[in-house]
Amino acid sequence: MYLRKKALTLFAAAAIAVPMLTLSAPKAQAEFGISISVGFAPPALPVYALPPIPADGYIWTPGYWAYGDAGYYWVPGTWVLAPQPGYLWTPAYWGFEGGVYGFHAGYWGPHVGYYGGINYGFGYGGIGFCGGEWRGGHLFYNTAVISFGGGFHTNNVYINREVVVHNTIINNNHVAFSGGPGGINHPPSPEERQFSNERHIQPTAMQQQHFQAAAQDRSQLASVNHGRPATVAAASPAAYHQVAEQHARTQPISATDRSAGKQPLVNERSGNQQERIAQGTKSGQMTTAEAGRADQRQANIDKQVHNDRAANGGSLTGQERQQVNREQNGASRQIYNEKHNDATAPRAAPRAAAAPKAAPRPAAKPAPKAEQHEGGGRPHGR
Repeated sequence: MYLRKKALTLFAAAAIAVPMLTLSAPKAQAEFGISISVGFAPPALPVYALPPIPADGYIWTPGYWAYGDAGYYWVPGTWVLAPQPGYLWTPAYWGFEGGVYGFHAGYWGPHVGYYGGINYGFGYGGIGFCGGEWRGGHLFYNTAVISFGGGFHTNNVYINREVVVHNTIINNNHVAFSGGPGGINHPPSPEERQFSNERHIQPTAMQQQHFQAAAQDRSQLASVNHGRPATVAAASPAAYHQVAEQHARTQPISATDRSAGKQPLVNERSGNQQERIAQGTKSGQMTTAEAGRADQRQANIDKQVHNDRAANGGSLTGQERQQVNREQNGASRQIYNEKHNDATAPRAAPRAAAAPKAAPRPAAKPAPKAEQHEGGGRPHGR
């Protein structure tokens, strides 16, 4: 799909995950490439409601999973001001390549670039941004995707549902990464690639503080909240900072948290394994018997996790989590080996091409009529 060309520039807003180096001037896109790689996928995107806009001119930046020394953590979505009129925000995204998940940082720029086709909602349907437009130095909001609520209202609004339809990628599973098994399949269009190669600038100081506050909030860790962050969205960075600071004081991130965060969530990894098995069956890399064995092994692991949680009040001990991770490592190797051995699923034999039709036989010519002598004598040929 391609971005629809419009006379008015679409504006964009999203969040990025890892704090970046402080830059005093615009830098080239090369400095906004992959900043970190992780061996397992981020959790699914949580579902949340849009907080009220605090004031005119604010742009929504959706929440996302970041990665730090305690594993994945959720950076709440929030409203922020653009660094200057006309600037647009491209969301960060995780992309699978070379067997790892790489983090691509977000940035400000004159257009919305490529963000992996991830559907973050609220105007970020996977392609560009359809939540608003810059008009003469002012933001106008598309009420087809942006609801105001609260006490603030503005006359800078319009409604355009068509642009939403043409720039939305279906993401029913709330996948948080692009490419790879189970990931979003949306390569960049020529226009998205062009916009991604423009000159960009860093997130604002307020955004940087927002990212750092989330990194210190234990309740935002995926290993603690199991994919359900305590704070999914906030009306402003300042509103969330107060909450994050309180959490950091009362329950700081421990060494145990940091160790647990380096392992994928049990449920997430099980889902990823199932996706790999399904993909192997669909592509023909795994036979029915191979897929059945892999499914059975995964079912045994899931049953073990269920029983362990039931015995421990709904959670796993550190030792049990390590045991499950070892078993999942073995299951992962099994899936890989069976997808790359010589056995493949039988494929239907190609239908033989229809034999060319024989040319129609020419009709037999009638035999020449024999001449007869008058009086009915015996005929003879010429």
